[in-house]
Amino acid sequence: MASIDLTKVLDKAWAEKDLAEVLAAPASALKGVSDRQGALLEEAFGIKTVSDLAHLKYFHWASALTTLDATAK
Repeated sequence: MASIDLTKVLDKAWAEKDLAEVLAAPASALKGVSDRQGALLEEAFGIKTVSDLAHLKYFHWASALTTLDATAK
């Protein structure tokens, strides 16, 4: 099974939690996302959890466009 160092992507308080807890955590559990930024994500896009952020359609659209651009070069 592959593993990653979660301390690189999660705040210290969340790094030892299991994956289900992390996915249900507020977006501010991600390293670099403040409580205020998490609140703004909720206000703008209805994002309450890390999972919500991962499933945001705008994220998927932007990611697809970036992939298309990279393959065109």
